[in-house]
Amino acid sequence: MDEIHKNRNEIVRKKILDVEEIKIGKYPIDSPWVKPVRIFYKQDGKEKVWDVVKSHDSVGIVVFNVTRKKLILVKQFRPAAYYACLPDKIDQIDLKKYPPSLGVTLELCAGIVDKDKPLVEIARDELREECGYEAPASAFMKIVTYRGVGSGATKQTLFYVEVTDEMHTHPGGGAECEDELIELVEMSIEEAENYITSEEVQSPSSFLFGISWFLRNKRGH
Repeated sequence: MDEIHKNRNEIVRKKILDVEEIKIGKYPIDSPWVKPVRIFYKQDGKEKVWDVVKSHDSVGIVVFNVTRKKLILVKQFRPAAYYACLPDKIDQIDLKKYPPSLGVTLELCAGIVDKDKPLVEIARDELREECGYEAPASAFMKIVTYRGVGSGATKQTLFYVEVTDEMHTHPGGGAECEDELIELVEMSIEEAENYITSEEVQSPSSFLFGISWFLRNKRGH
């Protein structure tokens, strides 16, 4: 990572942690992002119910820079990850006791499917916006599409793409029009393996699957 991007990363890192006045409110029924429903059904002759939250489908990308032999990852503040660290009943949040860093996660480059475009084109957009790399659609390899379980009703399609330093032609760091604050992280294969085998990781399951897939299928790099 060159000095320009290192300096930008330092600035973004400070902004990511500049979180104040966190409050927990009631869920708005007109949310454009998620839709909770209760499903009623009969199974084996018994009446059952299950609460489900429908959200946008998404794409995720395992990005490997073949020039420097590094995985390209992102860090950002995730309110859901932060909320998971809070006790069930809390009126006021003490940011010293529960610092914003609890909600900062290490993830794959990813984004929601909110445009009428092929999934690979959405993946290209996210790679450009978040990581700053410009790659043709032909460089993307689809790995798998999988569904959420439990309370999450969503699908994610995972891609793999190899990039070079010469393809790093954009600033990255997220879309400014959406107020995204994303820090780029470069991780060696050894560092990634050590991270996913540690006792606790601040990453979603899609990250663990993506990195495990890479270690299994692309370790020759």
